[in-house]
Amino acid sequence: MTTAPNNQLRATLIGTVAILLWALLALFTTWAKGIPPFQLLALTFFIAFISGFIVLLCKGKQSFLSLKQKPVVWIVSVGGLFGYHLFYFIALHNAPAVEASLIAYLWPLLIVFFSALLPGEKLYWFHIAGTLTGLAGAVLIVTKGQSLSWNTDHYVGYIAAIACALTWSGYSVLNRKFKQVPTDTVTGFCGATAFLGLVFHLFTESWINPTTTQWFAIVALGLGPVGLAFFVWDYGTKHGDIQVLGALSYGAPLLSTLLLIAVGLAQASWTIVIACLLIVGGALLASLDILQSKKGRTSSRETVS
Repeated sequence: MTTAPNNQLRATLIGTVAILLWALLALFTTWAKGIPPFQLLALTFFIAFISGFIVLLCKGKQSFLSLKQKPVVWIVSVGGLFGYHLFYFIALHNAPAVEASLIAYLWPLLIVFFSALLPGEKLYWFHIAGTLTGLAGAVLIVTKGQSLSWNTDHYVGYIAAIACALTWSGYSVLNRKFKQVPTDTVTGFCGATAFLGLVFHLFTESWINPTTTQWFAIVALGLGPVGLAFFVWDYGTKHGDIQVLGALSYGAPLLSTLLLIAVGLAQASWTIVIACLLIVGGALLASLDILQSKKGRTSSRETVS
C-alpha cells in the first residue's frame, strides 16, 4: 500500500524536475540572444500552451473541463507566471544584472519562510539552515566571488527584483491552497501568459525575425524550462515537500553554470567548487526530515521482515 509520505516524496521528486529544467534556461537563452524579452516570453509560453493543448486533446474532451476554475485560481496562477517575468525584466532594465538576479533569487528562501504559514506545515531549524547554506552557494555563483556594487540610482530595479522574488514565492506557496485544481490547468495559464506577453511586446518592442538557431532555442525553451517545468512545479508545490523544493531550487544556478562550463561558455573555478559544496550540503540538510522518515520506513520494513 502506498503511504502518504511516499506520495509526498514522489511529488517532491516530480517538482525537482522543474529545477533540472530551469538549469537549461541560461544555455537556451544564450542561443536566443537578440530576441526582445516580451517577444521571447510570448513565443515560449505559446509553445508551452500548444504542447499542453495537444496533451488535453489526447486525454479527451472531458479534460478541457479542468480549465473551468474560479477567478482567484487564474489570478494567482497567471499573476505568478507573468508577474515574475514582468518584474524580472523591469529589474534587469533598471539595475545591474548581478545585483538584480541576486535579489530576485531570494524566492527559494522566501518559499521556505512563507510555507510556515500553510496549514499542517512546520518550519524546522534544518529547513532554514539548509536554505541559507544554499543561498550562500547561489551568491557565489551569481557574483563569481566578486564584491557587489549597490547604487541607490538603481532603486527601481532593486524594488522590481524584490517584487519578482515575492511574486514567485507567493505563487508557489499559495498554490498549495489549490490542491484540488488539476495540473492540466497550467495549459490555460500558459496561454494567458503568452497573450499578456504579446500585448506587452506589441506596445514596447519591435518584432525580430528569429534565426534558425534562435527558433531552436525558442522551441526548446517552450517545451522544457518554460513548458514542462511549470507543470511539474505546479504538481510539486501542491503535493510535495515545499520546504525541500525551496532549498533544492538553489541547485538551478549551479547546474546551469556547470552546463555552461561543459559547453565551453564558462570557466571552472574554485568558487564553483565551493558553491557546489554549499548548495548540495544545504539541500541535504533541508531534506533531513525526508531522509530520516525514509530511513525510518526502511527500518520498520526490516523489523517486520
